[in-house]
Amino acid sequence: MQFRAYIELCKPRIGFLIAVTAVAGYAALAKTVDPVQVALLFVTMLLGSFGSAVFNQYYDRDIDRLMPRTATRPLAAGTFGDPSRALWFAAALLAAGTAIAVTAFNWLVATHLVLGASVYGVVYTVWLKRRHWTNIIIGGAAGSFAILAGAAAVDPTKWLLPWLMAVTLFLWTPSHFWALAILIKDDYAKAGVPMLPVVKGDAACARWIFGNTLALVISAALPWLFGELGAVYGVLSLLFGLRFIQLNVELVRDPSRMNARRNFLFSMQYLAGVFLAIVIDRHVDWPALIG
Repeated sequence: MQFRAYIELCKPRIGFLIAVTAVAGYAALAKTVDPVQVALLFVTMLLGSFGSAVFNQYYDRDIDRLMPRTATRPLAAGTFGDPSRALWFAAALLAAGTAIAVTAFNWLVATHLVLGASVYGVVYTVWLKRRHWTNIIIGGAAGSFAILAGAAAVDPTKWLLPWLMAVTLFLWTPSHFWALAILIKDDYAKAGVPMLPVVKGDAACARWIFGNTLALVISAALPWLFGELGAVYGVLSLLFGLRFIQLNVELVRDPSRMNARRNFLFSMQYLAGVFLAIVIDRHVDWPALIG
């Protein structure tokens, strides 16, 4: 039971996404993929994400008790025991991830890992989440540091493509999370958390999602337009983007829970598709494949 509680504190699904994001940053710059390096990077980013997730649950345990979706979390439900143990656990996870980053890669990877954890744990959780509806916009920068960490593991001197990818992920987060926020708006309202649909309503939130997704699709095209990635990436990212915009338009016309769910689910497919397009563009030898 206690082992399961430790796992739940780590929010493993979010940690997995962060780790995959870092691998995408790695794959964007690597000429060849080293399985050992990929595995080390994956574990490193998992540990960093886990550390910030544990701190998030420690700090938010009071409001987590008020929301049915989170009331059964170990700290919120009181099944974990002394909450201070969670703080030590979070610190140990972050320290382990930082140590691996420094020894297996370099200080820049470690810096990006710590910055990502700090943005999620301090800037988003402590400073913004309970204060203003822009919380997730700024908090979304946490995931962008994972891309920069993955790219720095390959070549710390190359910055243009990693930063363009980081901007894309930064813009993806609000479109993804605001759709979810419409679905669980009542939970946030009950806990007094000023998420966008709580503060401005579902219709206004849908319009914000649409505008943000337009910026997202444009940003996703920049690596192609700047010549950092090829036409294969450009076409695939555009196709995924047009589908995302179509779903956004349907949400604006009818900001229902059904349409919000469709947008939320596709947002994950969109991100996976863009990342896969990067890997295909960079690592598939098309002339050899066709010939």
